[in-house]
Amino acid sequence: MSFDPILAEIRFGCGLSPNIAPSESVGEFLAGLDRPDEMADRFPIESFPEFRLRMVKREELQKEFRKNRGTDAGETLRKEIRLLKKQARLDHWTWMASHVLRRTHSQTPFKERIEGFWADHFTTAGKAGVIRRGVSPFVESAIRPNMSGNFSDLLIASVTHPLMVHYLDQDRSAGPNSRQAKKKPGKFGLNENLAREILELHTLGVDGPYTQGDVRELAELLTGLTFKANKGRHFQKSLAEPGEEIVLGTSYGGDKPHIRDIHVVLRDLAVHPATARHMATKLATHFVSDRPDPDLVAAIERVWRDSDGELSVVYEAMLRHPMAWTDRNPNFKQPFEFVSSAARALNVHPRTVQSLTEKKMRQRFFDPLRLMGHIWQRPSGPDGLDEDDSAWITPQGMAARLQWAVIVPSLLVPQLPDPREFVKTALGSRANDTVRFAAGAAESRADGIGLVLISPAFQRT
Repeated sequence: MSFDPILAEIRFGCGLSPNIAPSESVGEFLAGLDRPDEMADRFPIESFPEFRLRMVKREELQKEFRKNRGTDAGETLRKEIRLLKKQARLDHWTWMASHVLRRTHSQTPFKERIEGFWADHFTTAGKAGVIRRGVSPFVESAIRPNMSGNFSDLLIASVTHPLMVHYLDQDRSAGPNSRQAKKKPGKFGLNENLAREILELHTLGVDGPYTQGDVRELAELLTGLTFKANKGRHFQKSLAEPGEEIVLGTSYGGDKPHIRDIHVVLRDLAVHPATARHMATKLATHFVSDRPDPDLVAAIERVWRDSDGELSVVYEAMLRHPMAWTDRNPNFKQPFEFVSSAARALNVHPRTVQSLTEKKMRQRFFDPLRLMGHIWQRPSGPDGLDEDDSAWITPQGMAARLQWAVIVPSLLVPQLPDPREFVKTALGSRANDTVRFAAGAAESRADGIGLVLISPAFQRT
């Protein structure tokens, strides 16, 4: 099958829009990755370096508070700390609105979908305090600038990022023979979390050719990688394990540990054949089918290996393969893809979303997504969202989708479109007689719109 503009928007983009024409070729579709980032300018999200200043401010206030505990000055400082945390929480909802609106109005929708793919692949989260709201700034700084370059750069930017270091407890890891471990026996220990997820999730895959020994050696090589609010990512030599480490049969590091050693092993892992296979399978599974065609996976894997993980040509290999356009076993939209593609089809106005209070953002988006099975930016584990359709096609999940489809569109669009016209807008050539009839026979516009959005034709990619 050749390039299908309608299917491209639905499967690889953010859905059809009434006022944004679909791309007419693979080249045009891919070109959006390198165009000026209009959506980031129009619907901004704070960068992590900016976000980190909030953490610095909180540490400064906390330090002063401890000095003035029990005094009027201490109470004033306590209120300032609370206001800082409250502002971070409010901005979190503003950034959620930006994510929705980027997908709603983007003329380069593949960019938004690719961002979502990599943000989930490198799942991370803050645990408490201000850093709990750091996921969107992480994505903005580590993922978005690197997702059309070389995978090794994206890998390094993501797994050594302060938020990932925090999330996987790398900041608590010290080499058994490090200066700090010898100075304070029992206080410092080796943590294998980041090393394990790099091998199991981020590169080689759960069935990759590594052993527990490789996990431990990589964990020792990663010691020293930490972060401080006033510095960002930081390499603390006193925590680093001295001596060489053997990962997958290759020696790294030495008597003078340095962050360069970490970069070297990550670049090697990025181009490992098992990484090519793992990532080819994951791309094909996410975008095309839970059971992707072996020829499609093999084609992506081959280009990954030949290009050493040059992502733009990897994406092109996927989009140019005939089996990327098959109707066999298409994917079921994950909750955020469903909600954002509905907003795009409805052409929801930016002001409508940007003006929502925290309570209404929860009611319109966060709580419905939670009922559909997706708790926004609060992962249950570092493996991210489930790719298997069965995780989303559940009685509760489908009931939540139906409820959202019937109720929320009328809260986002002052005048709902005629359902008979909306069928064409939302589904294009994929509209069938069944959904056309249902939309036209609905008792109200809200019911008609809801029936289109909950139809298999809209739910599937």
